[in-house]
Amino acid sequence: MRKVGIVGAAITPCKGRWVERTYYGLSQMAVKSCLEDAAVSVRDVDAAVFGIYNDIFELSAIPEHPLQGIIGMANKPGIRVTNGGATGAYAMLAAYSFVASGLYDTVLVLGVEKATDCFDFESMTETPEVIKTIGWSGDTFFERELGWTASDSYAEVVLAYMDDHPGDLKPEISARIAEVLCAQAKNNPFAQRKDENVTAEMALNSRYVVYPFKLLEMCVYTEGAGAVLFASEEKAKAIAANSGKDPIWITGVGASNEHSVSGKDLRHKYMGRIFSDHFAAQAAYKMAGIKDPLKEIQVVELHDAFIKQLQITMGEMGFVPIGRTDALIEEEIMKTPDGRGRVLINPSGGLTFGGHFVGGSNVFSTWSARREMLDHGFARGLVHGTGSTIAQYGVAMVLERR
Repeated sequence: MRKVGIVGAAITPCKGRWVERTYYGLSQMAVKSCLEDAAVSVRDVDAAVFGIYNDIFELSAIPEHPLQGIIGMANKPGIRVTNGGATGAYAMLAAYSFVASGLYDTVLVLGVEKATDCFDFESMTETPEVIKTIGWSGDTFFERELGWTASDSYAEVVLAYMDDHPGDLKPEISARIAEVLCAQAKNNPFAQRKDENVTAEMALNSRYVVYPFKLLEMCVYTEGAGAVLFASEEKAKAIAANSGKDPIWITGVGASNEHSVSGKDLRHKYMGRIFSDHFAAQAAYKMAGIKDPLKEIQVVELHDAFIKQLQITMGEMGFVPIGRTDALIEEEIMKTPDGRGRVLINPSGGLTFGGHFVGGSNVFSTWSARREMLDHGFARGLVHGTGSTIAQYGVAMVLERR
């Protein structure tokens, strides 16, 4: 396989609602900024991958079809990827494969979501309709008709984990992580919640949405778009020479999808673990030659729709032991604004405070990890995506600057 580098990345501001922009307009904003970042023209791009999670949000069964021409990619190949919350990560995996295989030299990934055009005329708010729309992601027969939501889906996993490890995921630790992420979001000019000031005490005392998830320890709806440009080694070096920005090389990728039905062995989904994250990370580490992620990776941007899920995922990816994920704070693994800690986790504020526009959230994470690596000289970063009911899907991507 050929070497693949990231040579450009951009996101739009993340908002609860973009009244003045359609998803067409958000897509144009992200692509324009990404190409400017790479100092290339859309004529230099060979193919596109569109990450759009939900047809109903975009009010179209084929929401990607207008984007082909709108972003300047008419008469070039383009595919759409949809994998729940992991849509952005899987879209980037497809783009990586296109370039690594030699099929195309430059591939643009565009992730976009316009969630709150949905509207409930009974309550005169977006929320009931958005929740119902996400509910269509659940199992048609055994989940959706029982009132399935994304929150209680992930809560099932966390509660099973807490049954297995009753001493872990202490409320005060999750609250402290929320405080750290909120502080980090202030350094992200595009973060949806950059103007909030959430303390650990506020998070700890916020109301439950679905037990054990508290209001200030989970993501909110976001509208926005992000774009990343992938290039072959030869193209990446040429683009970098022109843009003045080092390529960020993708040295390891991994993905795994678990069963959607729970059970006690790996033929099913074991509810107390997120094995999709574990297997995806292990595959990425093996490809990248990483033996100890805690010692070798300086920045992690992971999918954190819920703080307690962030903790479990950090355990599944080998930064802390499973059953002792509170070590992120108790043993100063997670870097904090006062300079303590070893690994920078979600410097963007993560999905919780930065923004979660589902089709492009992991693109957002990649933009942030690349930004930190270029600005601070980090040698290695890790990007992660998860998604679907009970955290079925997992993707991991190791980034290197060398």
